[in-house]
Amino acid sequence: MSAVVFDVIILGAGAAGLFCAAEAGARGRRVLLLDHASRLGERIRISGGGRCNFSNRDVSAENYLSQNPHFCRSALARFTPADFIARLERRGIPWREREHGRLFCERTAQDVTDMLLDACETAGVQRIHPCVVDSVARRSGAAGVRFEIVTDRGRWRCAALVVATGGVAVPKLGASPFGYRLAEQFGIAVVPPKAALVPLALPPDVLSALKPLSGVSVAAETHLQGHRRVPGGRFREDVLVTHRGLSGPAILQISSYWQMQDYAAGPRRPLRIDLLPDTDAHEWLQAQVRSKALLANVLAERLPRRFAHEWCALHGFTKPLNELARRDLIAVAQALNGWEIMPSGTLAQVCHPL
Repeated sequence: MSAVVFDVIILGAGAAGLFCAAEAGARGRRVLLLDHASRLGERIRISGGGRCNFSNRDVSAENYLSQNPHFCRSALARFTPADFIARLERRGIPWREREHGRLFCERTAQDVTDMLLDACETAGVQRIHPCVVDSVARRSGAAGVRFEIVTDRGRWRCAALVVATGGVAVPKLGASPFGYRLAEQFGIAVVPPKAALVPLALPPDVLSALKPLSGVSVAAETHLQGHRRVPGGRFREDVLVTHRGLSGPAILQISSYWQMQDYAAGPRRPLRIDLLPDTDAHEWLQAQVRSKALLANVLAERLPRRFAHEWCALHGFTKPLNELARRDLIAVAQALNGWEIMPSGTLAQVCHPL
């Protein structure tokens, strides 16, 4: 039996696959969407704590890390967060903007999944799932037919093949290295993947010194200086000290920039944490230099009390403020606005070997 021919076959029916299928179908293409899962959009369902953090109003090319920094510019310019918001509003899906421009559904992530599934239905997209792909091969012969896909549910051919199978995160939801292996099959270079948004590990001596701070969170700003061709980053949110290292939103964000240093020449640079962002620590302390209070108690006006006391003990800043020499006051201020820590790596969990 000859294979049925489509204009486009899309492998993977997550957010990207569903969106691509709906767009291609709306433009008059005959589209087939294949996925190995029985229930579609599971990654959408769990995103944003079940509320789907669908975009960020402040997103730009500078927020993407790539060895080619211009790679994402065209896509971001052609379809913006405002474009997606307009689709939600036409659908009647309420949404909310949270801190740092983050956009979430007001009700549930299922609203987004249903919107994408209905868009596919309206565009005439054919969906087959669960479906296991056995092989993908390049074909020649019939005009415009370039690929053949063989599965446990049938065999199809197409002019254009889109691989939207995602990465290797969250294997419990079916994530696998299928897309990477397919890329290698067709001679496409694959950069070994690394987990993003991960806690940072610390050397044993530093971890031991920070142990008393385990479980304490502080609002701060993380900063990593860039290298040549590798961008630096700066994020202001919470930093959490754990029994294994550093975590919290500001650390998870900066972790990707930390890993990008693998592509830069020269040694890694330390992570800097500003515990008093928007405050010149030296000026603030200088204004209270006559205070007889312990430095830790003064810092507790701006930082969690437990953190202030343990941090001062860690650095040996145990005197009252009025007993600190000028050079000590400068050292305290520099540490507050630029606490340097050299991570030993990440605490990423390996999902799949490629």
